[in-house]
Order: sequence, then C-alpha cells, then structure tokens
Amino acid sequence: MAVHPRRAPRSPPLSSHLPAQARGCSDPSHGSGLARFNGLSPDAARAVLLHCCGSRRWAHRVAAHRPYPDVGALFAAADEASYDLSQADLTEALAVECPAELGHGSPYAALLALDAANAEYERKFGHAFVISLDEHPPEEQANQLLAAIRHRMAHEVDEERSISADELRRLAQTRLAELTRRLTSPDGVAAAEFGLFAPVG
Repeated sequence: MAVHPRRAPRSPPLSSHLPAQARGCSDPSHGSGLARFNGLSPDAARAVLLHCCGSRRWAHRVAAHRPYPDVGALFAAADEASYDLSQADLTEALAVECPAELGHGSPYAALLALDAANAEYERKFGHAFVISLDEHPPEEQANQLLAAIRHRMAHEVDEERSISADELRRLAQTRLAELTRRLTSPDGVAAAEFGLFAPVG
C-alpha cells in the first residue's frame, strides 16, 4: 500500500532495495516504458517524476540523468537522489503526501480507527503518515498499516522524519515501477491519468 501526493489524490501504497516489480526485471514492457521516459521533454519528465516524489530537486535530478540504459540504472539514480534529500527537500515532499487509506471493503471500524490515527499522527508530526507495504500481501496490509502508525506515534520528531524519508524512498521506487509500466501504453501517461495509477503495496 502506498500513499500518494496531494496534488493528485489516489486510492491506496538498485540491488536488493528495488521493489519486487523492478528487482531483476526481465519484463520487456519496462524497457519500452523506460525508452519513452528517456524521450520525454525535461519539463514533462520532471512533471511525471513529481508524482513519484514531491521534491522538485529530486525530480530535477532524476530527470537530468537521462537517458538511463535500463530500469536498474533508473532505480539506482532515484535511490541516490532520495538519500541526498535535504531537510527542506524532505519537508517539501512530505507536504504533498496524502494519508494512507484502506482498500474498498475494509471494515467500518478499521476505517474509523485509521482516520483517527492519521489525524493524531498529523497533529504530532505535521505531515501525513507515509508507508510502503510492498512486502505484505493485500490481505495483511490493513493490519500492518494500523499497527505501523500506532507504533510510530511513539517516536520523537527527528526519528520519525528519518523513517518517513526512507518510506518515501521506497514509495518512489514503487511509483517509478508503475510509471514505466504505464508508459508502455500507446498514448503514454497523460497528466490527467496520474490520478488513476495507484501502486498498491
């Protein structure tokens, strides 16, 4: 399950750190999507990258290093840019994230509990709760999400910002994998479609 930027709200989330859909990727569709990404104008590339991570510096840096020879190089560059985010960059990226949501059909009690937990988290830390649940199957994600937000509420602000930065890095990887997949369609990914692609997990 992934949380998504506020500017385009969506339904809810390099070696061993690559997301499952990109690690050791042999799917030829990613290659064609990467070719299309490499061919985007600088402005268009930065615009689509801002839907993966809300830091303008991150988007500029990943766009500027094109063309990428393969998806592994793209993910490695994205990871490097994520690790180099300044505190101001991190604040900018966190500011456009939406709170995590449970999928359709979740129990009403769980929805209420998550709404309350998200509100409490945002009051304490000043930004939405972000988490990547790539490694958990869909049936476990609701429990993992609620447990994680309750656990992280006990952190000090600096510790939580560090954890949030790592979760953003993971989410950016998941969103990039989805982006390269979507860019294989005949029409690519129009700006209006970014509200539709919602990497889950």
